[in-house]
Amino acid sequence: MVQKQRLVIVAPNGARKTKADHPNLPITPEEMAEEVAACVAAGAGMVHLHARTLDGQHSLDIDDNAAILKAVKERLGNRVIVQLTTEAVGLYKPEQQMALIKALVPEAASFALAELIPEPSFEQQASDFFHWVAEQNIIAQYIIYSPEQLAYYLDLKARGLLPENKHHLLLVLGRYHEKQESDPKDLIPFLPLIKQLTVRWAVCAFGRKEQDCLLQAAELGGDVRIGFENNIYTQSGVVATSNADQVLSLVKELAQKLKTETMDADTFRHFFKMG
Repeated sequence: MVQKQRLVIVAPNGARKTKADHPNLPITPEEMAEEVAACVAAGAGMVHLHARTLDGQHSLDIDDNAAILKAVKERLGNRVIVQLTTEAVGLYKPEQQMALIKALVPEAASFALAELIPEPSFEQQASDFFHWVAEQNIIAQYIIYSPEQLAYYLDLKARGLLPENKHHLLLVLGRYHEKQESDPKDLIPFLPLIKQLTVRWAVCAFGRKEQDCLLQAAELGGDVRIGFENNIYTQSGVVATSNADQVLSLVKELAQKLKTETMDADTFRHFFKMG
């Protein structure tokens, strides 16, 4: 069923970009808190956080993540859902990814199924962890990179290895394309499986057609994730000023083209609590 409201998630920095890619890319906890505040004012209800070390490298260190979590929460309180990433970037193992979430117990966290379950022998360990996450009422987001991974998610769920609810999905478009450029037609292979979903789903898209992909996803009933992690260009092809400007542009497009309202943090929390 197509929901009227859409959650807008913002991913301000990602794991790999630096200020050489964009001077306004937020890196420090203070910069992130400032940027998230602007994005929430523009219409975002959730933020996807990547902590960095002092020299700007991606970090799953507990202290680094605690610092950025604290800065955003102190600035915004409950006006935004703060999601910590567990992205490995080839540096971290499943045990380290899980340890971060167990240590900080954030309101929300994202998990790439392909990283937490790199092979079938990891299924039970990941299952125990994901059920613990659900018991803690952490808003889990499972990240899916292909229709094959989405089919695997459905299989895991059918076998009881994933919680029945207490999570949502993020479908990633363009991650493995040449030059990481996505296209709205990339959603087509997912559609038969999307129809089988019983939880909310969202889309993020790499490259300059990011907003076109997100509007297509929203029209199909999905939530949307936008931000410099995936793309720094506006729809007209010029470099965007900030993440907040990208959020505002998307919110306007959702309202004008789809007549769709955005979902604030409390509305999504209620939806999640209701399963």
